[in-house]
Amino acid sequence: PPPKFFRLSPGKEIRLKHAYYITCVSVVTDEATGEPIEIHCTYDPESRGGWTKDGRKVMGTSHWVSIKHAIKAEVRLFDQLFTVPNPGENGVSFLEELNPNSVQITSSAFLEPSLAEVHAGDKFQFLRLGYFAVDLDSSKDHLVFNRIVNLKDSWKPKSSV
Repeated sequence: PPPKFFRLSPGKEIRLKHAYYITCVSVVTDEATGEPIEIHCTYDPESRGGWTKDGRKVMGTSHWVSIKHAIKAEVRLFDQLFTVPNPGENGVSFLEELNPNSVQITSSAFLEPSLAEVHAGDKFQFLRLGYFAVDLDSSKDHLVFNRIVNLKDSWKPKSSV
């Protein structure tokens, strides 16, 4: 891993959100692609809840969803509609200043099974991603969540200086 990489990697210890400290001891990769297919870890049973009596600190915290128990959903991530703070003020059509990446849609999101019984308009916080609402197009067979508030807004108007 690169310097300041505070995620799970061989020999590194991290905290699993609401669980234990774990240490990666080995990684099994796909021979053809080199992509990880298994991660072998040990855990510290004294760290239940994510804290230890000895007071040691870990630099990374991960959360996860069990793919075996997860439900699949479509997730729509919305970004700024325009590429500039004041569309049309630069003497060009506001249509030329539309952000072509203002929406990203993934149909392969895996969510906690407790979200299987949601209704249009219900709202949830997805850890580290933002707040999401169940879309009106959502159904029991095809769940759709729209991000309504990002946790970190990277929109910074250009300085006029």
